[in-house]
Amino acid sequence: MVKRAAGGAHYGLRDWLMQRVSAVAMALFTLAVTGFLLSHRPLRFADWQALFQPHWMRLLTLLFFLSLYLHAWVGVRDILMDYIKPTLLRLGLHVAAMLALAAYAIWTAQILWSF
Repeated sequence: MVKRAAGGAHYGLRDWLMQRVSAVAMALFTLAVTGFLLSHRPLRFADWQALFQPHWMRLLTLLFFLSLYLHAWVGVRDILMDYIKPTLLRLGLHVAAMLALAAYAIWTAQILWSF
């Protein structure tokens, strides 16, 4: 029987796939917003506000940012597991990163639905 350490690495297909899918989602959103920005020259505040008025655009924007946070989490977690050897310090940094990303996600949702 294989015993795992509490702070051991959990590399695998799932993490690789999460990074790739989140990167594709972010790239598609970025291309769409870039196309919008290029087609609305000069960009006025009313155009920018109209872009984010529909609920589907707010949901796509939230999906973009959730993908960004997931992508960041996998990367930060891998870096911490590779370079921070003391388990207690690594655990503390993991918790700090998770709390920060969760706060960013809540803040993002608040911004998107505040107007």
